[in-house]
Amino acid sequence: MQESELMVRRIKEGTVLDHIDEGKGLQVLNALRIDGRDGSLITIALNVPSGKFKKKDIIKVENKFLKDDDTNKLALIAPKATINIIKDYKLVEKRRVALPNEIDRIFRCSNPDCITNSTEHIESVMDVIDKERRVLKCRYCARVLDVNKLKYN
Repeated sequence: MQESELMVRRIKEGTVLDHIDEGKGLQVLNALRIDGRDGSLITIALNVPSGKFKKKDIIKVENKFLKDDDTNKLALIAPKATINIIKDYKLVEKRRVALPNEIDRIFRCSNPDCITNSTEHIESVMDVIDKERRVLKCRYCARVLDVNKLKYN
């Protein structure tokens, strides 16, 4: 066995998030609100050697399958990530993340005067204006937003 092999238990059912940008694993967990409180086994590997990207993070979550909103969050934080769905220990689906043209209800606008931050209970809508650089713009106040400084709803 080579020293660089990753010794992590296989999961029976759940999701493996692979090729997460190095050092972004904990941010992904926070954004996806994965904290283990539901009792699911979570395996986190940070700064794992990777042939493609030098280093990467990997997250395995038993008994959780990502919804579209989760995939959108992941695409913003780790655009090279892959989502692997595991059922009965077998890979049944593998998909790459991709930014949609708009992202609803995931992030709060950073403009304190934006109507989405008022008592009006209006859900935020962000238009993706540059997918390559991951630049968003609030549909309500037109503020251009830095993905790294966004707060999650």
